[in-house]
Amino acid sequence: MLVLGFDLTILNVALPTMAGQLGASSGELQWIVDSYVVVFAALMLPAGLLGDRFGRRRMLIAGLVVFLAGSLFGTVVDTPELVIAARSVMGLGATLVIPLGLSVLPSMFGEEERGKAVAAVTASMAAGMPLGPLVGGLLLDHYWWGSIFLINIPMAAIGIIACLFLLPESRDPSSPRVDTLSTAFSAFGLGALVFGIIEAPERGWGSAVVLGSFAMAAALLAGLVLRERRAVRPMLDLKLLAHRGFLFNSLAATLGTFVFSGLLFMLPTYLQEVGGSDAFGTGLRLLPMMGGLMVSARASTALVQPMGPRPVVTAGLVVLCFAALLGSRTDTGSDYGFTALWLTIAGLGFGLAMVPAMDAALGGIPADEAGSGSGLLMTLRQVGGAIGIALLGSLVAGAYGDRIDTGGLPEAAADAARDSLSGAHAVAEQLGLPALARSADAAYVDGMATVLVVCGIAALVTAALTALLLPNTRPAEPARQEEPPAPVVVPREADERQ
Repeated sequence: MLVLGFDLTILNVALPTMAGQLGASSGELQWIVDSYVVVFAALMLPAGLLGDRFGRRRMLIAGLVVFLAGSLFGTVVDTPELVIAARSVMGLGATLVIPLGLSVLPSMFGEEERGKAVAAVTASMAAGMPLGPLVGGLLLDHYWWGSIFLINIPMAAIGIIACLFLLPESRDPSSPRVDTLSTAFSAFGLGALVFGIIEAPERGWGSAVVLGSFAMAAALLAGLVLRERRAVRPMLDLKLLAHRGFLFNSLAATLGTFVFSGLLFMLPTYLQEVGGSDAFGTGLRLLPMMGGLMVSARASTALVQPMGPRPVVTAGLVVLCFAALLGSRTDTGSDYGFTALWLTIAGLGFGLAMVPAMDAALGGIPADEAGSGSGLLMTLRQVGGAIGIALLGSLVAGAYGDRIDTGGLPEAAADAARDSLSGAHAVAEQLGLPALARSADAAYVDGMATVLVVCGIAALVTAALTALLLPNTRPAEPARQEEPPAPVVVPREADERQ
């Protein structure tokens, strides 16, 4: 779980380096990040069912082997397309590891220890997220970009050995069968949607390829919904969305993941290319957001107990809206202190909104649907993350391409400058054109400001929905032990008559 936590964030600090050394365009960078998330989101539910039916230990080891193979492949490739392929293989491995890493715990620990075990496993993944940018930055400052994949190999190998010798086998033969057609609808439908969003800035939103992708995505995802609604034991129990608490808490958690993933994709390029940080410095500069998230995540639990989830989730979304609108005031002359301020506020908003929303989403459904609910919630969050990277990345790329001034450049140089910010800086350096670098920086910052305004509006709309429609069910307080009833004294005469 620790290495998978790394992988959610370690790649982001490497994106500017990969853009320069691999010649990757903005769209290819989006696919490098999104291929992992799309595969993970599309195949997570059937992967969990495979573990239930064929053995969780066996499938967990298989997932770690696949993840290790993808990481090894990623260290030796040298083109953006092959990096995307390696990331897809790693996403396939993570699809098995994350749900099964939690589902094996009930068979290993009793009631007294199970809570501690779940907390340890989830804390490992949470610890990997803030460590990812730091470790990635440290590696990139001393080694080549493939070292961010190399670090996965010994950790995955240790995991495989531990599972082989320490983990008991467990399965649930009564779990639903894996529906191949629903799995295909999910994978190809989500893939087509993300493809259309990522390709739109380059091809045009009205192009036949983009519109065809959206039409295919709509047809496949509609087929998935219809098939799952008719299934006796669906993989994706969409009936849970009829629970108002589950629906709106899931919406808040999904929006948080949407914004968080988009920011992690966009910020490293800004911090390195515009701000002049090295890779390790970029990791350090992302810590205020991670720190704010961790502080408010702990505080939110204490706030929900007396107030209920609705005011806490709503307040978190309003704080996130404020942070995004504040961040949209960034310009090329802004110092890091201003960036650290709005990143800290954004982290506080994420923690206040997402943590109680996820807890309340699962707490608002019947206990016998908790397994289906956690699977659906995790799927929705991963889909939100994939779309966040695709949509927000495309908004940045579109605004950047429209606003950069490439007048007077040869066609090949102009295309390279419009492809990515690092490409523009390389062209500016080769041709001795500092004005091009300034124009590229201004165009990227303008695109980032547009994205942050969109995020702020989305957070505010979601806050209004949760404030109006989210049930405010407070967590049940521990039952107080009642005094035992006083003994009834029976008179001797009555006792003798009985």
